[in-house]
Amino acid sequence: MDLNLMHIAKDGLIVIGRIFTIFPLLLFITLFMGRRSIGELPIFDLLIIIALGAIVGADIADPKIEHIHTAIALIVIGLMQKLYSVFLVRSRRFGKLVSFEPIVVIKDGVFIVENMKKVRYPIDNVLQMLREVDIFDISEVDTAVLEANGKLTAFKKTEKSAVTRSDLNIAVQAAGIAYPVIMEGRIEREALKTLNLTEEWLNKQLKSKKIKLSDVFFATANDNHELTITDRSNQPPVPPIFR
Repeated sequence: MDLNLMHIAKDGLIVIGRIFTIFPLLLFITLFMGRRSIGELPIFDLLIIIALGAIVGADIADPKIEHIHTAIALIVIGLMQKLYSVFLVRSRRFGKLVSFEPIVVIKDGVFIVENMKKVRYPIDNVLQMLREVDIFDISEVDTAVLEANGKLTAFKKTEKSAVTRSDLNIAVQAAGIAYPVIMEGRIEREALKTLNLTEEWLNKQLKSKKIKLSDVFFATANDNHELTITDRSNQPPVPPIFR
């Protein structure tokens, strides 16, 4: 029993010692890799962070692992990430091969369906990211770009700018939030109900615009009953990829 307690105490002291020795090294390696490794977290840097966490976690939890091997692994991974960063700066072609590229997902108030399929982002996710930058109506967006780090950058149309309206002293009726009424060819009945609209009204709007329901990738309606439609069969030219 005493031997077991001594063994447990010994392993405990080893774990404590490893915590106080490996974390300063981990901090040094992270600072050495630079601001980029903790800022944007592109895919390679994300893999690096995951690997560092796994190595350090295993080292701390298992006293049987050779401590020096963990230190060597951290140093080599840090050097590899630094080398990777150098290649990214020197070769744009290399950067395209090993990372995602920014891509336009909204242009002139409508989704670019082809690009949405490429990024495999649900409509709901993009709408959420728009709301995070205070955009509640897709028709207000001139251009929205999904960046390499997964964030959405949105540029509003000039005429939708509140400052411009104020400067011109134009009285504008508030349109409120635009609700999705059609998503990938399916009518959102709850949204119609919220706006006090009916499917008959929606079908008449589509018929007047000569658009089939099955061709509608996304459509919204606001409190003024203004309909904004992304039509699969009538897409704007696909903008060039940003870089």
